[in-house]
Amino acid sequence: MTQEQFATDEQGQAAGAGGAGQQYDAIGARWEDARSLPTVHPERTSFLELVGDVSGRDVLDLACGDGFYTREFKRRGAARVVGADISESMTEAGLAAERVEPLGVEYVTADAAGLPDIGGFDLVTAAYLLNYARDAGNLTAMCRAAGERLRPGGRFLGVTQNPRFSFTGPEPAPYGFTFSPLEATAFGTRIRVTAALTPPIHFETTLIRADVYEAAFRAAGFTEVAWVPLRVPEDAVARFGAEYWEGFAQNPPIVMFAASR
Repeated sequence: MTQEQFATDEQGQAAGAGGAGQQYDAIGARWEDARSLPTVHPERTSFLELVGDVSGRDVLDLACGDGFYTREFKRRGAARVVGADISESMTEAGLAAERVEPLGVEYVTADAAGLPDIGGFDLVTAAYLLNYARDAGNLTAMCRAAGERLRPGGRFLGVTQNPRFSFTGPEPAPYGFTFSPLEATAFGTRIRVTAALTPPIHFETTLIRADVYEAAFRAAGFTEVAWVPLRVPEDAVARFGAEYWEGFAQNPPIVMFAASR
């Protein structure tokens, strides 16, 4: 939901150099349908557990999309919550939800690598932001922009495609997405992701190398970075069965990070 140098529309046709903003402008409200896919169960539970208690805290949600997590933080007692996304159609969707159910969430359409002056925050979150970086410099700029918005003691938490995902391991298809490798570089492996909806949603992103991520965090001033695995919640195990999730545990398609300065 941030910029990148390649994009595809819903039919998988080239969308030019406009990046992820164009991808998600095209996807629009259909992204809400993706929340019906099984991967959402471990992602949602694990990420909210990682974020923890937000009562009375100020939260900046980068790559906020239509504001799912943004609004959840406000419902959980956060003081000020701002959602930022490069896709205008996504922030418009957030504003539309705010009109239906006013929570006091603010939205701004902005590139996460060059945020406007929106004040300081106790927590910056980013679900599927960094994997859309164009290169190492752009990735560092995103991390630096997040860090500049953090107050002392704040944390930068997020979800991203797993840098250590193996194309020879169990595939993520049973959990609602397929990864097709397009090009491997020193930065990472560019992939085409297909969400198993009707019709499918296609978009492109990058499995950025773990060492590239960690170098970007350090260059942006973060002194501690941890990779945090996802947990499959008990209700998802009960619904699908423990065996169903074995491939997800063996070769996780997504992972979380926690960074502090």
